[in-house]
Amino acid sequence: MKNSYHTLIIGSGCAGYNAADRLYDFGVRDIALITEGRSMGTSRNTGSDKQTYYKLSLCGSDGDSVREMAETLYSGGGVMGEHALCEAAYSTRCFMRLVELGVPFPANEYGEYVGYKTDHDPRSRATSCGPLTSKYMTEALERSVFSKKIEMIDLQRVVKILTENSSVIGVACVNTVTGETSVIACQNVILCTGGPAGIYKNTVYPESQHGATGLAIEAGARLANMDQWQYGMASTAFRWNLSGTYQQVLPRYVSVDETGCEREFLYDALGTESLGLIFLKGYQWPFDARKAEGSSKVDLLVFEQIKQGRRVYLDFTHNPKGLEQGFDVLPEEAYAYLEKSDALFGTPIQRLKKMNEGAVALYADHGIDLHTVPLEISVCAQHCNGGVAVDEHWQSDVKGLYVAGEAAGTFGVYRPGGSALNSTQVGSLRAAEHIAKKKDVCGSAPSYVLPPIKYGTANLAQMRETFCCEMSRVAAFDRTTEGMKSLFREVCTLCDTFFERVVMENDTQRAELFRLYDTVLTQRAVLSAMICSAETVGTHGSAIVDRQPQQTDDSPRRTRTLTIGSRSYIEPISPLPNPRLWFETLLAQRIKKQFK
Repeated sequence: MKNSYHTLIIGSGCAGYNAADRLYDFGVRDIALITEGRSMGTSRNTGSDKQTYYKLSLCGSDGDSVREMAETLYSGGGVMGEHALCEAAYSTRCFMRLVELGVPFPANEYGEYVGYKTDHDPRSRATSCGPLTSKYMTEALERSVFSKKIEMIDLQRVVKILTENSSVIGVACVNTVTGETSVIACQNVILCTGGPAGIYKNTVYPESQHGATGLAIEAGARLANMDQWQYGMASTAFRWNLSGTYQQVLPRYVSVDETGCEREFLYDALGTESLGLIFLKGYQWPFDARKAEGSSKVDLLVFEQIKQGRRVYLDFTHNPKGLEQGFDVLPEEAYAYLEKSDALFGTPIQRLKKMNEGAVALYADHGIDLHTVPLEISVCAQHCNGGVAVDEHWQSDVKGLYVAGEAAGTFGVYRPGGSALNSTQVGSLRAAEHIAKKKDVCGSAPSYVLPPIKYGTANLAQMRETFCCEMSRVAAFDRTTEGMKSLFREVCTLCDTFFERVVMENDTQRAELFRLYDTVLTQRAVLSAMICSAETVGTHGSAIVDRQPQQTDDSPRRTRTLTIGSRSYIEPISPLPNPRLWFETLLAQRIKKQFK
């Protein structure tokens, strides 16, 4: 490890590897990837029933265009026009790059990359390699980076982005094993650390994913839409989304109290209507306030049981109440789906084996036999649709600090399924292009002194548990304004007194201490944004506030929530750009640049 680089990329997932790969190809070679663990993070360690990549349609006779895809992304609400247009315009270039690197997206014998319709998608732009699409992407990009011998600095937690006059001048790091500190000079940082995975107790983020949004907060960058998240049903022992066929085979929902007394609470509340709603959770996995009287009623009823102190499970070994007289009781859509899948028989586990044997094998690989063991579940945080506010080059307010992937606040309220994976590639490419055009000169390593840290009986785990549990209780998909305000005051106090109150046992816990500091800084920002949103917009998107119905209409939200430190406010979003599209003019500009 040197003490100076032109550009540092923080993170080793889809966005981070692509940023490094693209910079190298653009001729920026004085770079390094820095990560607290090469094999950690969401890109490599998560998936779903059919993990989706969203891009421009590339098959069949259905029409599509860059403008139409941009309008789809923009119509989700809270999305800046320049981000929507860039993510549409670059999607084919980025997708085909992954194909060339060996990511096995399915194509027919003539080379058409087939697609299907995903959520919030009017076309069939979605594609998939199966449940581990982002893992395949990460591995393919990693092979390309390694083949170029781009330096990787492993086992280092970046604890501070160092700035001078609101410009990046370096980073401070802590070794995750020894706790030893170091400082590296650089002119640019591309933050590719994924979403703030550690702020909730109930989460489907992999345990190895921590996030580092607090780095941008401390550096002075604004955040956008930190009130916008995606939540849904997931297993908790092994963290995995329970979407798709896990729901469409109609498992039994049961809750159990401390004495072992069991209830089929969905049937008790909804009767046979519950069967159709369970089926719909396969398609409509994320909680949606607009569906609070439809499929999202399932999430609300699950959470109500958990708040009562009961544990909730999916049982695949027995049919749910209501199916005693056969499948004719099902809604037409559910019946037709199971009929076409040759699955109008048996128990949920038998139907799951018939329709998606890999879904059963996945849990078996993690020591859970769905033939015999019920899955404990909760409604979990899965994706943050907000993040660091960035411009059209994915640069933050802090000069030289770029942010790509889930850490960037480009997604808005509703996003088509799979658009996050496209964004990892587009955002990191845009950042690399912009950096490559600059004439930065790196200085010497700046100085940095760690804040004083208390030693003794460690309270890191207890502190994390307390605040993460409260976030899940009052500030997830089912939000209470007074609860959030009370928690916000507590978190603000903790941020102000963090290094006085938090105790570590020895230096080897230093990285964990700074992870917790990052978490509470992010919790403060999230709560600030959520309170602002609750008081100005109320129930909408992924959140129901104070159990009130949605007051506004379903037209796209033309504002976004911005947060700086602990203060949040609402501002209008930018419109979709109408850039020049005259070929002769653009060709002349290109030739002029060539001969400059």
